[in-house]
Amino acid sequence: MNLFKMFSNKDLSKDIASDRLKLILIHDRADFSPDFLEMIKCDILKVISKYAEIETGEIEVRLTTTEEYEGSSPALVANIPIKKIKR
Repeated sequence: MNLFKMFSNKDLSKDIASDRLKLILIHDRADFSPDFLEMIKCDILKVISKYAEIETGEIEVRLTTTEEYEGSSPALVANIPIKKIKR
């Protein structure tokens, strides 16, 4: 347990740097360009917009890893706030 984290809500700079490095490695291993990720994001938003009204200012689409049987593999994570469902 890290005592600094226990008394502070701020992330330590080493933790932030470590997270950034992990994201860089994930992008390199997945061989996705930022443009490709942006195209995926746009396509996902188009499909979801057909069925729901979304909050466009708070959308987050990122590439991360998920543990599988023997190691980790890339995973696409999308956080898309929905205002209301279209009927």
